[in-house]
Amino acid sequence: MGTRGPRRGPGPPDGGWGWAVLGACFVVTGFAYGFPKAVSVFFRALMRDFGAGYSDTAWVSSIMLAMLYGTGPVSSILVTRFGCRPVMLVGGLLASAGMVLASFATRLLELYLTAGVLTGLGLALNFQPSLIMLGLYFERRRPLANGLAAAGSPVFLSALSPLGQQLLEHFGWRGGFLLLGGLLLHCCACGAVMRPPPGPRPRRNSAGDAPGEAEADSAGLRLREAPSGGRTRRRLLDVTVCTDRAFAVYAVTKFLMALGLFVPAILLVNYAKDAGVPDSEAAFLLSIVGFVDIVARPACGALAGLARLRPHVAYLFSLALMANGLTDLSSARARTYGTLVAFCVAFGLSYGMVGALQFEVLMAAVGAPRFPSALGLVLLLEAVAVLIGPPSAGRLVDALKNYEIIFYLAGSEVALAGIFMAVATKCCLRRSQDATPSPATKGGASDTEDAEAEVDSEPLPAGAVEPGGLEAPEVPSPGTGPSEPETEAEPGLDSESV
Repeated sequence: MGTRGPRRGPGPPDGGWGWAVLGACFVVTGFAYGFPKAVSVFFRALMRDFGAGYSDTAWVSSIMLAMLYGTGPVSSILVTRFGCRPVMLVGGLLASAGMVLASFATRLLELYLTAGVLTGLGLALNFQPSLIMLGLYFERRRPLANGLAAAGSPVFLSALSPLGQQLLEHFGWRGGFLLLGGLLLHCCACGAVMRPPPGPRPRRNSAGDAPGEAEADSAGLRLREAPSGGRTRRRLLDVTVCTDRAFAVYAVTKFLMALGLFVPAILLVNYAKDAGVPDSEAAFLLSIVGFVDIVARPACGALAGLARLRPHVAYLFSLALMANGLTDLSSARARTYGTLVAFCVAFGLSYGMVGALQFEVLMAAVGAPRFPSALGLVLLLEAVAVLIGPPSAGRLVDALKNYEIIFYLAGSEVALAGIFMAVATKCCLRRSQDATPSPATKGGASDTEDAEAEVDSEPLPAGAVEPGGLEAPEVPSPGTGPSEPETEAEPGLDSESV
């Protein structure tokens, strides 16, 4: 699955300030994935104070996750319109404000709207722009960068859960929410780090007049004729990425994966208790998964960055999915503590591989210019799967009182996702790439520069509007006539507003 899109200008720096961006992405990823799970330590106190059941209280985390995944297209539109840094700063303020307001809640509905909706939206407005900016700073070392950034999830989950327990014991759930709201202000500091990478300078026309409005991103520049009214249009959400065959394969794979990937981790502790494992030892099983996950993500990222494996990262991703699914299937009848520990080690390893590779595969499939829109649409699709898979598994457990069937179903769904990814990549995508050979890029990656890239690099006629996507009008800079050519970025990011 090679990168598609227009030819790049000056390449990403693959270092320098990119390491600061990577550190910020590590923190944001940790908050985005770890925070909704860490809030669960407050559930018993919330149930006692509000007189609610566990399922009603658990909706706080569910709404937070739904906002994180489901608002992907909204985040894509905002990033394209305003840039990564402003969106992340606003997102950090929203996430913090949600937890601060939740500390004053008197009803569960108020918790849903503050800690659920507001904090979830703030985390979403930080998570997606950080991944986009990471892709702009790294290309040759991108698999390693993605793996290191993804390691923030298990690290923060391991740290936030005990921190939340300490805050609950010393300050109660209201004081804990207030302090966690202050902790989320670190997302604003991470957003301030996201300065745009260096790009090409604005060009002047042949007559030596003042330059038109130049918008550059890391993918290069494209000239466009302004319509007769002197206004240009820019796509805010590039829905034409859905017609890309590589994106379609990835989207189907992610949907199947999300149906079953998270189910074993959610049910693991209760499954161990049902098998007769003491409570303390059952809780430690999740720590084993976390420790292995921390090591697996950066290690897999470094492995995927090797010159011989980088062009085949899609197959490595499918292998990780099949390994995860087979682990679930083979451990469905585990009853002793030793077999459960072995399951946790194998599950943590395969789960970490999936986490390290999932966004690298998407970047390689659609390219940096279309990655913001592609990521938003994939997260929306994943939100639907997450709202179907784990709740359905919980209902089946309540109805059947049998965890074995749940593990079989979850493992089958994840293994099917891996098989589909491998077969579709081999039969569909490789066949189309063989028809249009592409030169190898530095570090072992390959860029497919096909007819679509050639068409995109040509100027559009006056008055033309690009199809397929939300559009926003833009007014040219003063002194630029309505008939002068203007420079506009490929739908994605511009260096001035990133």
